[in-house]
Amino acid sequence: MSQNPDLPNGVVETLGAGTTTAEAADRLTAAIEANEKLRLIARVDHGAGAESVGLELTPTVEIFFGNPALGTPLMHLAPTVAIDLPQKMLIIETDDGVRVLHNDPSYLAERHAIPADTPQLAVIAGALQNLANVAAGV
Repeated sequence: MSQNPDLPNGVVETLGAGTTTAEAADRLTAAIEANEKLRLIARVDHGAGAESVGLELTPTVEIFFGNPALGTPLMHLAPTVAIDLPQKMLIIETDDGVRVLHNDPSYLAERHAIPADTPQLAVIAGALQNLANVAAGV
């Protein structure tokens, strides 16, 4: 995990060398589906979408997923956090491997005025980093 100064505030990046977007997306999808607490919502292939209209885009896949047991209490604290839920991860292929990106839960807490010590935030942060590591193959 790293905080790349070129990324928007609150975006966390995990780098994976020697892997493709498709491989990383498959690993992430499998990890989500194997976890009974998580729900896979959607897998969007932005590269395929661009290709469908005659445009080019580096391989880019976004995966949407959630855990209602963690997200619902946050929505009770601040209904606007639903704008940023479910969770999502963006996987972008580079010449050196993949970049796995997601929102830092502390940023979402700040954005939606959720107390920083809300227990679900730490659980979500750990789960997101674990999933990012799986996707990146690190």
